[in-house]
Amino acid sequence: MSSIVLSHVSFSWPDDTPVFTDLSFSVGPGRTGLVAPNGAGKSTLLALVAGELTPAAGTITVDGTVGYLPQTLPLLDDRTVAELLGVAGVMAALDALARGDAGEQVFAAIGDDWDAEERARAQLDRLGLGHIGLDRSLRTLSGGEVVTLGLARELLRRSDVLLLDEPTNNLDRDARGRLYEALDDFSGCLLLVSHDRVLLDRVDGIAELRGNEITLYGGSFSAYRDAVENADQAARSAVRQAEQQVQREKRQRQQARERADRRAGTARRSLPDAGLPKIVAGAMKRRAQETAGRTDDVHARRLDDARVRLDEAERAVRDDDALVLDLPDTTVPAGRTLVQLNDVRLGRGGRQVLAGVNLTVRGPERIALTGPNGSGKTTLLRTLLGEVTPDGGTVERFGGRIAYLSQRLDLLDDGRTVADNLAAAAPTLSVTRRRHLLAQFLFRGDAVELPVGALSGGERLRATLVCVLFAEPAPQLLLLDEPTNNLDLVSVAQLEAALTAYRGAFVVVSHDDAFLAGIGLDRTLRIADGVVR
Repeated sequence: MSSIVLSHVSFSWPDDTPVFTDLSFSVGPGRTGLVAPNGAGKSTLLALVAGELTPAAGTITVDGTVGYLPQTLPLLDDRTVAELLGVAGVMAALDALARGDAGEQVFAAIGDDWDAEERARAQLDRLGLGHIGLDRSLRTLSGGEVVTLGLARELLRRSDVLLLDEPTNNLDRDARGRLYEALDDFSGCLLLVSHDRVLLDRVDGIAELRGNEITLYGGSFSAYRDAVENADQAARSAVRQAEQQVQREKRQRQQARERADRRAGTARRSLPDAGLPKIVAGAMKRRAQETAGRTDDVHARRLDDARVRLDEAERAVRDDDALVLDLPDTTVPAGRTLVQLNDVRLGRGGRQVLAGVNLTVRGPERIALTGPNGSGKTTLLRTLLGEVTPDGGTVERFGGRIAYLSQRLDLLDDGRTVADNLAAAAPTLSVTRRRHLLAQFLFRGDAVELPVGALSGGERLRATLVCVLFAEPAPQLLLLDEPTNNLDLVSVAQLEAALTAYRGAFVVVSHDDAFLAGIGLDRTLRIADGVVR
């Protein structure tokens, strides 16, 4: 019964920036997706569970052996695939035994792993890496292949508890499918961080990290999202009811005060004519004042209670910001040709990647470009942009600015602030208009003065988007290369909102099927075996 238990865990960075304070939760066997905004501490939490970091307070108990696949793998070195998988020593001992060395050290090195090489090759085959030799250097592999090898290593170790941080980053569609199947068969305790909604829809439960608390939801990500939306609607309804109750209590208190004032005024006018002794009249006046005071206190307590309920209801409402966009005039007339490729041939590193590409991009088309890693998707985007000159054929562009968002989001000046980058991109816009635009992209107050180099992945995407979309002149064609990599789910939703509001044409490279389904595609181009279909 493998499990993870955190009890009252606190952790801060060396500069005393707190990450978690008194955090407790537990998960047992099954597959659990950990979701939260970027910067909330998901990767830090996995590193704590893995023992890579030490909590300042509290305890972390893991029942079973731990396998850990971090988001950034320090694997690009001169080690071989066999060394990474942990089978190099056994393979060397088996080779020595085959040469006649039957020493005690040889048998000790082999232990019970007589089938280590066979298991390693079988695992590589299962994950689509059967073409990679065990003696191959890690430096010769792609990022997606390295990530998949890291998963193969943890599966070969037969870990009871598996921690995965964004395991589908850099994986193409086929590689993602094989990873999904491998994790479907994992029977231990799996805790994974991912923005891949297809993967999250295959888990048994969702752990949401929010406001230094973790809430567990049973079922897939879709079930979690429905539960959150229903709860948020109920919370907003409760806020409206609580606001109405506060207003009612205010009115009733005011009305009670006015009635008390009228009665006191009537009594003051009537007492001289009543002929009562002064002591009796004074007592009556005091009693009336005390009654009015008690009534006012009752209404004050009711109003305070209503305000408390309103405060509690408001805290239950989620504050995930959404982009509210007022985009420039990027409308491209229907059918207008923006770029045309005629029998284009593209090469890379001395070898042909694509041949005979005939492609016309017209406004305002929404095109997805898909295909395996290394098939030439980025090369084709850069050819549309004009950064790559084809080995053959022609590329015609028919006016209108083309904007390119690379995987690295490296268009902006890291040393300049968000506001300065937008000023450079759109110099004729007034300062007030630029501030308004930055607020629409969720850069408010001092956030506009942050240097781009200090931004998170989601913040960097939003800063790049505002500078690209409002640059002068406005782009009529957007080229986006894996824009959802390293974005949290809120940021992906913000990107979907931006592209939905955009009225120009775009070509987007992505392996994220849920993202592609949300941006209203007109057609999909798939590269396979050097051909665009």
